[in-house]
Amino acid sequence: MPIPSEIQALIDRLNRELDETERDSTEGLNLIRPLLSRFQDNVRLIQFFALFNNALLFVEISRRRIQAIADRISAPDVTNEEIQEAGQDLGELLGRTLEATIRGRQILDFLENLR
Repeated sequence: MPIPSEIQALIDRLNRELDETERDSTEGLNLIRPLLSRFQDNVRLIQFFALFNNALLFVEISRRRIQAIADRISAPDVTNEEIQEAGQDLGELLGRTLEATIRGRQILDFLENLR
C-alpha cells in the first residue's frame, strides 16, 4: 500500500528538519573544537560539545525510526489504526526535532557571536 500523502508530507518535513539539525550540529562542533582545545576545562563548552554530538545521534536514530515507520505502513496488510499511530509517532518526532533544531540554533548563534 502506498504511503498516504499526509504521512509522506510529514516524513518529508521531518527529513528537512533533520537535515537542518545535522548541518547546525556539524557547524557547532566545528566552532567548538578549536575553543575546547584552548579552554579544555570550560564546562559550558563541554556541554555545548555534548549537545551537538547528542543532536547528531538523535538525527541518526530519528532517520532509522522514520524508515521503520515508512516500511511498516507500506505493508500491504496495514490497517487504518496503524497508519493513524504512525502519523502520531511522526508528529511527536517532529516536535522533538523542532526542539532540537531550535536549541542547536540558539547555541550556534551564541558561538557565532563570540567570533
